[in-house]
Amino acid sequence: MSLCLFFHIDMSVTGEFGHVYEQQYAVALFNSVRFEIEGGGAPQSQLLHRKNPLEDRSIFSGGLFQYLEENKRWRNRFVFVADTYNISFYENKMAHERSLRPKGTINCAGYKALTSMEEYLELISTSLPGIKAKVGSGQFVKCATQFPLILWHPYARHHYFCVLTEKEQKKWHAVLQDCVRHSNNGLSEECRVQTPAFTDAMRLHRQAQGHYGTWDMMCGGPPQILANLVMETLHPELRNLIGPRLKGKIQQRQRNWMLISEAVYKQVLSQTQAQYEALVQACEVQTSRLDTVLRTDMDQIITSKEHVSGKIRALVLPRAGQLLRGSVQPFLSSILEALMEPTSRGFSEVRDVFFRELVEVSKNTLNGGGKDKLAEHMEKISMLAFHPVKMQSCYEKVEQLNLEGLQQRFDVSSPSVFIQRAQILMREQMDNAVYTFEHLLHQSLEGKVQGGEDLCKTIHCCQDRVLKKYDYDSSTVRKKFFKEALLQIIIPYMLKQLSPSFHLDLPRFQELIFEDFSQFILVENVFEEVVLQSVTKDIMMAVKDAAVQKKHNLYRDSMILTNSDPNLHLLGENPSVDWATQFRGGNEEPEGALGGGGQSSRRRRQVVSMIQLDEMGPLPYESCLEVPGVDFIPEEGEIEEVEVKAQEPKEQKTPTEPDSPDSVQEICYHSKPVVEMMVSASEEDFAVLTNGTGTLKDGKEEEVTLITTVVEEMHRKSPQEVNEQLVETGSPYQEAEGGLQEKGEPAIEGKGEEDEAAIKNAIQEIEIAVQEEDGERITECVVDSDAELAPPLVDSSPSGHDDGGFQPPTNEALNEGKAQPILDALKTEDTVVDPGEVVVVLEPGDTALHNE
Repeated sequence: MSLCLFFHIDMSVTGEFGHVYEQQYAVALFNSVRFEIEGGGAPQSQLLHRKNPLEDRSIFSGGLFQYLEENKRWRNRFVFVADTYNISFYENKMAHERSLRPKGTINCAGYKALTSMEEYLELISTSLPGIKAKVGSGQFVKCATQFPLILWHPYARHHYFCVLTEKEQKKWHAVLQDCVRHSNNGLSEECRVQTPAFTDAMRLHRQAQGHYGTWDMMCGGPPQILANLVMETLHPELRNLIGPRLKGKIQQRQRNWMLISEAVYKQVLSQTQAQYEALVQACEVQTSRLDTVLRTDMDQIITSKEHVSGKIRALVLPRAGQLLRGSVQPFLSSILEALMEPTSRGFSEVRDVFFRELVEVSKNTLNGGGKDKLAEHMEKISMLAFHPVKMQSCYEKVEQLNLEGLQQRFDVSSPSVFIQRAQILMREQMDNAVYTFEHLLHQSLEGKVQGGEDLCKTIHCCQDRVLKKYDYDSSTVRKKFFKEALLQIIIPYMLKQLSPSFHLDLPRFQELIFEDFSQFILVENVFEEVVLQSVTKDIMMAVKDAAVQKKHNLYRDSMILTNSDPNLHLLGENPSVDWATQFRGGNEEPEGALGGGGQSSRRRRQVVSMIQLDEMGPLPYESCLEVPGVDFIPEEGEIEEVEVKAQEPKEQKTPTEPDSPDSVQEICYHSKPVVEMMVSASEEDFAVLTNGTGTLKDGKEEEVTLITTVVEEMHRKSPQEVNEQLVETGSPYQEAEGGLQEKGEPAIEGKGEEDEAAIKNAIQEIEIAVQEEDGERITECVVDSDAELAPPLVDSSPSGHDDGGFQPPTNEALNEGKAQPILDALKTEDTVVDPGEVVVVLEPGDTALHNE
């Protein structure tokens, strides 16, 4: 039943949207061609704009502890944030540098970055069917440290991370928020036809369902937004159908519901991806024919549209004016002030951050750094806009935007849509200012030899020019943002009030449109344009009054910079300045350079520097924190029972159930192969063993990285006693066999030449096991008769994108630092022998160790 419900809702929603999209595609194409012919007057930007600011760049990378649902463990992962802002995590840094396939990739569109379990529990309590967990009770996931990082999504899979310090948490939280912010802005403004067609179709479809106003899930690319549209209808139906049937503990019900939601969302996303691509392809096939009709009959189409607009305007304006005067104008100034205050503080903070960075450059240059030091600082400043930690103070100013008291009246779900839009504009203005400063400074320094004071004067001159341009552009961008935000708040409210009154009258106006032009002129679009025109004048006057009163440093529309650079736009056509190459010789590796995703020959420069922990060494790349999963977290009623069970003696683990390493020493013990060698030697022989090599019975030398010497006092036998012992045992190999039996190991079968050949085969297997990828062979000799190798790590994850450290066959090479199983060549069957059970015994009579 649930499967039929899924397909019914999916096909119904996507089918209705597809029909609306085809209609809006022709309208968007008409508007695009008309704008191309008539042109549009927009204020000229004073700052330069960089086309591809993150070329050959990565945002951030570092180590995070990630919670794995498969084995309920916290594993250390190397996380890499590329210029696409997708988060990829690898087994370790070496796997990334070798361009291996990542363990997983996260597209952060629609997610929220959280830093506390309280926030997370509150969110999942609102989305799950009648399940509300208390904060003090057993949690769904028990965090390994006090500093969690959680990515929450209403439909998709949740991701859990944690770090060791508060400093790490703040830095990673800023990075994750920037990933979410960038991914949510997934609709490209450069697509003059597809993007308007999609947004208008989405708005009209939701309005037909009774949903007016802004939508928080308008996040990501078109397929993701379309999947969110389907889940908006499907998710409540699944909750009502499956919710009452969930059984078990609270944590288990939460887990099951999240797994169901994730599986359904994946299926919906795959369907919407294919359906949207087919929809766009079908519309693009008609583009050539439609474009020909538009360019041929543009004047007649415009005349026909104006005629219909006049008829609808005469019908709608009286009622719209009454609604505007009674329910909109009294609140217009308060809405504008609520938007202006935090937004202007944010743009002012952008200016201050930019100014402070340039002051630091001037100080370091004045202290004798010269052009080399200047180039070093300019390399860092060039990516200032995309440094989430340095921009965090700017973003926090806008996050104070609050429309409380106005949201319910105007049907605004939350101010998050306006906050993220303002933050994107702030980042663009910061990058424009930095890019303009770079070109002006480079132009001033080109071909000139200047000292410290002259450099400072040049920097100050360029800085003043850029700040003036920033103030002008900042005012222009903010005024445009305020107008758009007011329209997004007011227009849906007016449409919701007016649509029921004119719903029956609008279809008759379709008869006034020629059939050949009916696909370019839609009555619903003309009705919205009439409502928009009725309120635009009041919005423009409100913003203009704020500029005349000089509120929040807004410039009047009539103000034009008199000292603007007429030839500045020519500098924007030049490529970005490579400060390291031109002023530092290009020999030094930029800070944070990393090998990037499939481009092993190219080095990516990292925007955010790596985290350096105070008074702490680097984390082991294979570390694993043993933290109980949800099955081991008791509920309130089970606490006493768990305490009683805790007092009972624990069962000892069998050797066949290896545990994860708990220390750096054990991790290193696993990552390097170890060969145990029992050597009887005098004090003179120890000097021979420390020369870095050892020779096995086959005459091959092995490099020794660590020698642990254990000296035991043993009774020295006389030659007569040795001869008697040899007669009794028969051969040295039998003596070795007896030593193995005393240790509890299985005896070596076979005698004579067969045994000798078998031992040589075993040694060859050991050599194969310890070979590394670079061809060097490292043997760690431990002269300790009681030492045993710790069992290797065992992971129960399935193949493919698993977390067990094994890569798919396409990875070409085995993971480094992991010993391979040794085949027991001394037996008739090919069985696997643990490395800890292999002991190589060198007899006193062997002189191989003394060859050197």
